[in-house]
Amino acid sequence: MRARKETLKKPQPKWVEDLEAAGFDTYAGTASFVDPQTVRVGDAALTADKILIATGSRTAVPPVEGIEEIDWLDHVTALDLEELPESLLIVGAGAVGLEFGQAFARFGSQVTLVDALDQIAPQSDHHAAMELREALEDEGIQIILGSFVQKVAGRDGRHVATIVPREGGMEQEVAFDRLLLASGRRPNIEELNLAATGVETYKLGIAVDERMRTNVPGIWAAGDVNGQAQFTPVAQYQARIAVEDMYRPGEGPAADYTVLPTAIFTDPELAGVGLTAMEAEEQGFECETVVHPLKYVRRASYIDAKHGLYKIVFDRRSRRVLGLHVVSRGASDIVQGLSIALRLGVTVDELANAHHVFPTFGEGVKAAAEQARVTVPA
Repeated sequence: MRARKETLKKPQPKWVEDLEAAGFDTYAGTASFVDPQTVRVGDAALTADKILIATGSRTAVPPVEGIEEIDWLDHVTALDLEELPESLLIVGAGAVGLEFGQAFARFGSQVTLVDALDQIAPQSDHHAAMELREALEDEGIQIILGSFVQKVAGRDGRHVATIVPREGGMEQEVAFDRLLLASGRRPNIEELNLAATGVETYKLGIAVDERMRTNVPGIWAAGDVNGQAQFTPVAQYQARIAVEDMYRPGEGPAADYTVLPTAIFTDPELAGVGLTAMEAEEQGFECETVVHPLKYVRRASYIDAKHGLYKIVFDRRSRRVLGLHVVSRGASDIVQGLSIALRLGVTVDELANAHHVFPTFGEGVKAAAEQARVTVPA
């Protein structure tokens, strides 16, 4: 795995080389503000009337007693391991925790996932998350929800975690060889000396508006450092918005995350776009839902798929599709391909009437839409 990662990784010197070839000046070192228009890097003082902060984020370390004594892993260092741990404890059941948990379980590690919330993939649709949880548990992954790791300590040559229910109750101990942290990200802002600029921050990072402007004129912030939606394509999206606003103030597009496709790359994948049923109800929609099991899709029978579903959330009156949630092989491609349809206001009936390729996993969306026409007729 490590060798394969190295073939895919673009080394830092190569990034610098490419930037310089494109005409950028690069400076190695830690950047910190002197004032709202001046940044110091080592002995160099750089002045500009337009500054973009894009310092990203790092793994958040939870307040666990004894964790400073543990050589913990994250999504980067886990890929550098030379030996497979017999057992792996993962703190956090979001995308990173689930993806790495399944990977290490399939390599042969005994994996335990712990999360303080009551659902894995907490930002995902409830039915979809439950379906994925069943698939992972069928592979032998232990999932402990509604609980947090209170402390970790060494014992008999191994580590032991004390896990406590969030609402109180019986604590339990889990022995492990390695610990992987996947419970969130922390913005890289501490060394920027933002106090010299007056830029406002909040618990997730630098506060920005819909065009990535901070409260200080001439300073923008894009990507993980603003904490709005921590995904690679969103960082690229925000950077384009910020740069366009620098040179065409107020004329370019404002950030819009209402139809943002996301995916968790487990097997099966969990992908979604638009609103969950709960979000739709909270926003005042008279929503309906329909769920079509993956097992009734012909392509799924070819691989004997046991877990998966297609869920459509739609407005009863307008029939407009508000959300699409898929647990399946290739779910990310299915959802991404239909995200533009949601943005253009597609109705559930139009999805039912659309042509689909046979046999594909994507057929499940059409089947779910046809089911909606029967159970919730126009």
